[in-house]
Amino acid sequence: MAIIHHNPPELFPPYQAYSHAIEIRGGSRLLLISGLNGYLADGKTMPNSFVEQGEIIWQHIGTLLRAADMDYINLVSLRTYLANPEDDEANVQLRVKYLGQHQVSSTVICCQLLDPKWKLEIEAMAAV
Repeated sequence: MAIIHHNPPELFPPYQAYSHAIEIRGGSRLLLISGLNGYLADGKTMPNSFVEQGEIIWQHIGTLLRAADMDYINLVSLRTYLANPEDDEANVQLRVKYLGQHQVSSTVICCQLLDPKWKLEIEAMAAV
């Protein structure tokens, strides 16, 4: 079994003991994407709005999927952490924008996030 780390330069630098995504290759391929936030590639800049942070996160997910020769259609599971439950409708709209009719297993958790600037964090799994 091969384990491949995906940390494309288009994303912010990875934290210590962290990879943006890990792909496991064997008879099939499974990509595990770490919880992503709305930082731009400099790792310091983040917009204030929920929708802008969400757009950046979904773009990061797309970048990681492409790094593993996958696309949004390969997503099988999402776990979304919301800082404020009032943002759930905007979260649903972003998911529909990027997934269309594609259905994935999904969990949404409302909680305090690590940094008060973060409005949401999303982790994902994709498979081929």
